[in-house]
Amino acid sequence: MKCPYCSHLESKVVDSRPADEGSSIRRRRECLECHKRFTTYETMESLPLVVIKRDGSRQSFDRSKLLGSMLKSCEKRSVPMATLEQIANEIELTLQNEMEREVPSTEIGELVMEKLKGVDEVSYVRFASVYRQFKDISTFMAELNKLLNEK
Repeated sequence: MKCPYCSHLESKVVDSRPADEGSSIRRRRECLECHKRFTTYETMESLPLVVIKRDGSRQSFDRSKLLGSMLKSCEKRSVPMATLEQIANEIELTLQNEMEREVPSTEIGELVMEKLKGVDEVSYVRFASVYRQFKDISTFMAELNKLLNEK
């Protein structure tokens, strides 16, 4: 870390502690040249995720949209909000860990369906019916039969 006083490139860490509710680390440093102290903050870098929609347009990832779509599919079901928030967190973490900055909306939809299937089957079918754009009752029944056969 470059000293802000003398521009020397070496310093030692005197003290480290969490800051901003654990989202960053505050470090007190001492320059090895001029012996003056200064403070630095270390934060995790998060690159923005871009969602590629079906029509080819691009939009920044919005966790609240993800949560909203799951809420609609879980309407009048006994799925706790905490569970939906946990699913949203897991999906967002999965996408961040892939190291791809552009993610197709289809991939996000598949992740949501995979998670909802394990939580509430009715919510899963509701989400799938909108996501996969079921055109008629036969495609809807095919999805239900697939779900029953997996059991």
